[in-house]
Parts: sequence; C-alpha cells; structure tokens
Amino acid sequence: MKYYSTNKQSPIVDFKEATIKGQAPDKGLYFPEEIPQVDKALIENIADFSNEEIAFRVIKPYVGGTITEEKLFQIVSETVNFPIPLIKVNENISSLELFHGPTLAFKDIGARFMSRCLGYFVDRDAESDLNRTVTVLVATSGDTGGAVANGFYDVDGVEVVILYPSGKVSPVQEKQLTTLGKNITALEVQGTFDDCQAMVKAAFTDTELTDKLFLTSANSINVARWLPQQFYYFFAYKQWLNSPLGGGGNPPVISVPSGNFGNICAGILAMQSGLPVKHFIAACNANDIVTEYLHSQQLKPKQAVATLSNAMDVGNPSNFVRILEIFKHQFPEIKNKLSSATITDEETLATIKEVFDKYNYLADPHGAVGYLALLQYLANHPADNGIFLETAHPVKFPEAVEKTTGQAIAVPVSLQPIMKKDKLSIFIPADYSALKEFLLSKS
Repeated sequence: MKYYSTNKQSPIVDFKEATIKGQAPDKGLYFPEEIPQVDKALIENIADFSNEEIAFRVIKPYVGGTITEEKLFQIVSETVNFPIPLIKVNENISSLELFHGPTLAFKDIGARFMSRCLGYFVDRDAESDLNRTVTVLVATSGDTGGAVANGFYDVDGVEVVILYPSGKVSPVQEKQLTTLGKNITALEVQGTFDDCQAMVKAAFTDTELTDKLFLTSANSINVARWLPQQFYYFFAYKQWLNSPLGGGGNPPVISVPSGNFGNICAGILAMQSGLPVKHFIAACNANDIVTEYLHSQQLKPKQAVATLSNAMDVGNPSNFVRILEIFKHQFPEIKNKLSSATITDEETLATIKEVFDKYNYLADPHGAVGYLALLQYLANHPADNGIFLETAHPVKFPEAVEKTTGQAIAVPVSLQPIMKKDKLSIFIPADYSALKEFLLSKS
C-alpha cells in the first residue's frame, strides 16, 4: 500500500514512511492510494473470528510489507487486549464503550498501535536516519495526550512533547498527560486546542527545526493513529449481529462524537471497505463546522469555543479532508452517507440526566452528544436502530456528570495513583516561536 498527500504536492510513500513523517511535507495528510476491500467471508462469518484476527485482517493491507506478519499480529493483539463491549441502552440504541483501556478513552487504540509500530521501525533502523532520537509532537484537546503519553512512556529512542490548552482539559485528563515524566513532556499552552494544533503543524514545515530534530506526529493526522480506529467498528458489528437490535441483519446507524474527525473518518473508511453500516452521524457540540458544511457545502473553520465535551472543541477539523477524499469530493455522496447534528451544553446535561434516570446508564458529555444526535435521527427514521460511541469514562468529567445525576463517580483503581501525583507542565504562550525555542533547546 502506498500513500499520497491530500495536497498532491509530496512524493508517494509507504506505511512506514507515512508513520515516521506524520504529516506530508506539503502540509497535506497521507491517504491510501486505494481503499482495500475486506474479505466478504470475514463479514459474513465475523462471529467466528477473534478480535485479534479481525484487527489483523483489517490493517494488514494498509501496512503492506513494512512490518512482518508475525510482528503485526503481535502489535494488534497488544492494541486490542481490553474489552470493547456493546451495551444495550434502550429498545433502539446501544452504546459502544471505548473507555476500558489503560487511559479510559477511545484514543488508547490508535496510540497503542502507533507506539508499537514506531517502536518497531526505530528498533529495526539502527543503520538509518532513525538512529537519531524521534520526537513525537502532539496537540491534544483532552484524551489524545494521556493516551499518547501512556503508549510511548519509556519507549527507547522516543521523546514525546504534548501541547494542551491550559484550563480546557478535565482534571483527570490533565493528570494523565502531565504526571509521567521521563520521556514525556507536557507544554501547557495559554490558548485553545486550535492554537496547539496550528503550532504543531508549523513545526513540521519549519526546515530549520526539522533539520535538527527528527519530528513525527501522534495526532490522528498520523496514519498509524488514524487507521486502527477502524477496529472497533468491526468489533461493534460483530456484537451487533448477536444483539436484539441487529438480529434481523439490518446494519446500524452509528453516531460518533466528532471533534477533529479522525474517529468518524476511520468508521467511514471501514464502511467503504465493506463493513455494513447504514448511515453515519457526526455528533457535534457548538463547534459545528461540519454541521454547517452539510447545509451550505461551504467548509468554514472558525475559532473554537469551550464546551463540556472538551475533546470535541475543534474549530478546524484536520481529518475532514480525508472524508472528502473517501467520497472523492462528491457532495451528494457525502450527504447520502453522513449527516450531522449540533448539541448544546444544556442539551448535553439534560441528556446525561435523562439517560441515567430512564435507563440507569451513565454517559460522559461526549457520549451524551452522540446519544442525543442519534435519538434525533431515529425520530425521523423509526425503522432504524443505532449505536453511539461512548468515547471516554464519565470519571473524566466529574463536575458535569455528578452535578447532573446527583451521583458520585467512583475513581477507578487504575487512576488512583495518578491523581495523587504532582502535575509536571511547562507554561508557554500560544506562539509558535515559543514552541520552536523549547524544541531547539532540546536538540
């Protein structure tokens, strides 16, 4: 498999080079030259396959020969070695819980896969340019930082620098990305996630910097972060077929809380490769650039605003360009398979309470956005049933969840040691020159 840049001005590369570079030199995102079709036997007999085997078969064409089959199977096995259950919420809706990994968020899948791929490439390239330390540079609006920090922690030959917006991530999220130390450095930016993302993108195109540092990205712009997110859509379908909602063989409508659009883009890619999905819903908060695009056909980035579902506070979603590539920029095709909804903070809180009171199911703010967007869609499509993605554990958002439900959330045992640690972060302004100065000081 080869990858081209969405800006069409950079050389074609393989999976290894796309992973190492992160972003193409022309500032585009890498995209596969073709979308491989999943073996129909896998879809028709998916209940007979383990999650490890499903993940291996899905990702193998994208990796090509850059990783041996034996090693790739080991990597995917380590990536998906925790539960990803599909939980029935009511008679029409189920929740795909993606928060049972080490950092209690869906980002664990992509971060674990990418860290192991990059570690493999570094280990095998002692004679090449990779004998230099690799600096993983990442911007986070919440959960990416913790997942990347956990995935790359103490990996030889890799330094991680995480930029996050000061005061705009939850206490648990902040602890997860600022308490590890060693090869993990957290930069607390006095700005928004979009500021952090713009600074990271500027670093990759700064030749003075890249001549001195070997930089790569761990955001979902990196193919090794983005592509493995397909896995849990296949796992969801496997469970869907054995559930009352999917017993008739009807494919689900899937609602995805969407910020930078890497997650839903991976799901759409899985659908285009053969996974049965009836429709996708991009569930947005007040940062509803894509909702407006689907009404106007004009994609207009804007300044991000802070909301309760902070991981979705993105005013310029990088990965939407990949959705355009999947559909070959044909707007009617996009509209046929993708719709969007905008959910306010007030509606988010009301949904958390309603779902808890009526169904005894505790959703975090992101999951609540996904649930309500799906509920609204199903009201107009009563013959359908659907799945919403519960992308993070409610404990990460205690103020909103506990105030709304009146119930205290028990801190999982895995989090208790982290919450007692001191935060280790470096304050910098939302100015690229400050990031550049910091990175050059480490070269």
